[in-house]
Amino acid sequence: MSLRAILTLALLLLAAPAWAQPAKPVAAKDPVVARVNGFDIYRSDIEEALRNLPPQARQQPLEKLYNGVLDNMIATTLVAQAARRAKLQDDPDVKRRLALIQDQMMAQLYFDRLIDKSINEQKLKAEYDKYIKTAPPREEVNARHILLPSEAEAKAVIDQLKKGADFAALAKDKSTDPAGRASGGELGWFTKDEMVPEISDAAFKLKKGEFTETPVKTQFGWHVIKVEDRRKVDPPNFEQMRPQLFNQLARELVAEKMKELKASAKVEVFNSDGTKLGTPPAAAPAAPPNLSGAPPAPQPGVPVLAPATKPKDDQ
Repeated sequence: MSLRAILTLALLLLAAPAWAQPAKPVAAKDPVVARVNGFDIYRSDIEEALRNLPPQARQQPLEKLYNGVLDNMIATTLVAQAARRAKLQDDPDVKRRLALIQDQMMAQLYFDRLIDKSINEQKLKAEYDKYIKTAPPREEVNARHILLPSEAEAKAVIDQLKKGADFAALAKDKSTDPAGRASGGELGWFTKDEMVPEISDAAFKLKKGEFTETPVKTQFGWHVIKVEDRRKVDPPNFEQMRPQLFNQLARELVAEKMKELKASAKVEVFNSDGTKLGTPPAAAPAAPPNLSGAPPAPQPGVPVLAPATKPKDDQ
C-alpha cells in the first residue's frame, strides 16, 4: 500500500470527528495550521493524526508525513463540507456508520482505561520475576564455517586444518558460501535454536578453538565448523522486558474481560443469509428418475456422484 493510500485511509477515520468539533481557542502552543472556509485545523489535529497512522507510514520522515497529513486533512475537510451542504449528515447510512465508529472508539477507550487502572509497576515486576525463573542464562557460541560441495572436499580441508592451516584463510579460498568467502566463514554469535540444527548440534559440542573432524551435512552442502568462543548470556533486564511484559498482561486482561462479558450476555449468531445456524440449505430440485442405467445428467448446483460398488454375491 502506498504512503498516500495509508494517509488517506487513516485520515478518513481521524478527520471526521473534527468536523463537528467546536472551535478551539487560539493558543500559541497550538496554532492554526490551515483554515478551510472558516474551519480551523490546528497543529494538535495534525499531531493526533500522525500518532494514529499505521507503523508503516510513521517510518517516513516527519516533515514528509506532516505535509501529507495536512494536505489530506484539507482535502477531507473540503469534501466533508460539501457533504454537509448536501445534508448527508442526516442520511441514515451516515448515522449508522458514525454509530459504528463511536462504538469502536468507546470500546478502545474502555480497554485503555481498564489497562491503565489494572496494570501497575508492581504487577509488571511480579511478571518479570516469573519470567526470570523460567529463563536461565542462554549459552551462545561464536563460530566459523567452510561450506563445500562434497564430503571428500570437506575431508581434505579438515586434513589441512590438522596440519595447521588458518581456518579463515581456507574459508576465503575454498568456501562456496559467498558471505563466508568475504568474512572468512564468520557465523557470528548464535544460540542453539538460532542456527540450522545440524550446524548447531555440531558447534555446541565443540570447545573454544576446536573444529569438527567429521564433515557436517546439511541441505546446503558439507560444512567444516570451528568454534571461536563461547559465552553465557543473561536474560534481558526488567527495563528491556517492560514493553513485552506490559503487552502480555494487557492481552491477558482483555481476553479475561471479553470472557466475562460474553458469559453474562445473550449473544445470538446467524448465517450470512440471516437464517439460524445449523439450518440446512434449501433442498435442490429432485432429478427425474433414471431408468436407462446411464449416469444421471448433471443438474445445476448438484454434484454428480459415482455409484457405489455393488458387493459381489457370496460364492
